[in-house]
Amino acid sequence: MLAALAAASVLAAAPLKVTVTASGHAPPVGVRWNYSVVAAVGGRQVKGLITEQIVDPIGGTHPVQFGSGKKIIKNWPFKGAFRDYMIWPKSSRGVPLTWRIIVIVGKTKRVVNYKVTPKG
Repeated sequence: MLAALAAASVLAAAPLKVTVTASGHAPPVGVRWNYSVVAAVGGRQVKGLITEQIVDPIGGTHPVQFGSGKKIIKNWPFKGAFRDYMIWPKSSRGVPLTWRIIVIVGKTKRVVNYKVTPKG
């Protein structure tokens, strides 16, 4: 019992780490661009909520759809790792954009800004 309490206190004290993995910062337009987002505390994956947005050069924010569907990734529950893909439209070619990933675990919020300029 004491070991479980000690482990829980270590996890509670450890910071939330969000890792984004994608194939570079120049995604091709018109094809699937796979990515993953992992949330971990103390090296252990944890469940949370994820929201994704695209921020354009003039500061406008645009929601990200789940895969090729119509559902928006906003406060989407996930457990440890979230994997999906985006298809960048031809109109985004050459435009410097920011892909904003917001992860909430408990009361902790982490925001990752991933710079992209679609090519192709």
